[in-house]
Amino acid sequence: MAASGKLGTFRLPPLPTIREIIKLFGLRAVKQLSQNFLLDLRLTDKIVRKAGSLADVYVYEVGPGPGGITRSILNANVAELLVVEKDTRFIPGLQMLSDAAPGKLRIVHGDVLTYKIEKAFPDNIRRQWEDDPPNVHIIGNLPFSVSTPLIIKWLENISLKDGPFVYGRTKMTLTFQKEVAERLVATTGSKQHSRLSIMAQYLCNVEHLFTIPGKAFVPKPKVDVGVVHLTPLIEPKIKQPFKLVEKVVQNAFQFRRKYCHRGLGMLFPEAQRLESTGRLLQLADIDPTLRPTHLSLVHFKSLCDVYRKMCDEDPQLFTYNFREELKQKKSKGQEKDGDPESCGF
Repeated sequence: MAASGKLGTFRLPPLPTIREIIKLFGLRAVKQLSQNFLLDLRLTDKIVRKAGSLADVYVYEVGPGPGGITRSILNANVAELLVVEKDTRFIPGLQMLSDAAPGKLRIVHGDVLTYKIEKAFPDNIRRQWEDDPPNVHIIGNLPFSVSTPLIIKWLENISLKDGPFVYGRTKMTLTFQKEVAERLVATTGSKQHSRLSIMAQYLCNVEHLFTIPGKAFVPKPKVDVGVVHLTPLIEPKIKQPFKLVEKVVQNAFQFRRKYCHRGLGMLFPEAQRLESTGRLLQLADIDPTLRPTHLSLVHFKSLCDVYRKMCDEDPQLFTYNFREELKQKKSKGQEKDGDPESCGF
């Protein structure tokens, strides 16, 4: 069996280097799209190697650009590689790779934020959520501008078991600005502990695999880049709807340097804020003078569970938005100032 496995191993034929591809097609990184190319195939190989064995795996690569990581994935003997690229300038170079790997590379011109992947791969590779992860893997060198909204979108997909996670607990190996990578793995009490830490860690096992220096990219970004591996958990650490967890966590962290009761208070209308915030913290058994960075996943589980009960008691509470209340107060104040009777005329 080992011999037949070696005979079936696929390797790309000799091709122009990524630098030559960039020159051949006149490609350049667009600053507005926060594009940075990784040209060193030793580093792209390392990203793919750290993702784990990809033999006979269906891989979904986001933002392949000129195709550096794409080459490394194809050389990992995958079953199929699907790339989704928004920038049409990169399609000819990717097509060259597709021609060199018949039946291995499928190119989609589209936006990863809206692309529907649910039917991209065969149904027979789907696994039950409780089983081992499926033979599907998401890999990408994400543009900085899209990395945070995209990971939040995928985290919600995990909570709903849809999108890329209809196949099961699909693993992800992705690049982020080093600061974002550090937030994703940050522990309670650390300076980097943030909304992103809680949202990622309540749904996934998160590992910061290694850091790539900024100088390895073209053009060189002002920051280094972290490679992060995420595996969805069988059971989320907070068993409440994603939007509810997101609302509680966002409010808690919006005043990072103040006591946690300050941000959590914004979950409630001004008229009942003091009383309701006190009740939330008391029932969740949380010290109101803790800073948001010192709130653990266990704390947030308690907060979300209690907030859910409060929303069940008052169905309008979940839709409350303190910014809308502020806006309405300002609007009423302006109307009053503009009223001739209020001016004494």
